Amino acid sequence: MKTKSYKADLLKELKDPEFASEYIAQALASSDQAVFLLAIRDVVEASGGVSAIARQAHIQRESLYKALSNRGNPRLATLQGILKSLGLRIAITPAPKFEAEPEMA
Repeated sequence: MKTKSYKADLLKELKDPEFASEYIAQALASSDQAVFLLAIRDVVEASGGVSAIARQAHIQRESLYKALSNRGNPRLATLQGILKSLGLRIAITPAPKFEAEPEMA
């Protein structure tokens, strides 16, 4: 019995901007930078690949690989350029309110 790769299905789903934005948002919510960068790499791959996105974002292909690597630390301007070329943008929203800890007397 031949198994099916999840990656092919994921890349197909990530072509939908709504799905892609939620995928990246959930990765960002994990507070793990490597997970967040992997999510963006997946969306880049689904959207035509690194070369096409780098060209659209006006950055070098090698710089895009480096920025989205596990050890990458992209600047905000780089991240905005990548997301813009993917048809996405950064948005700031209020965080869910957590119950305040009781005050100590």
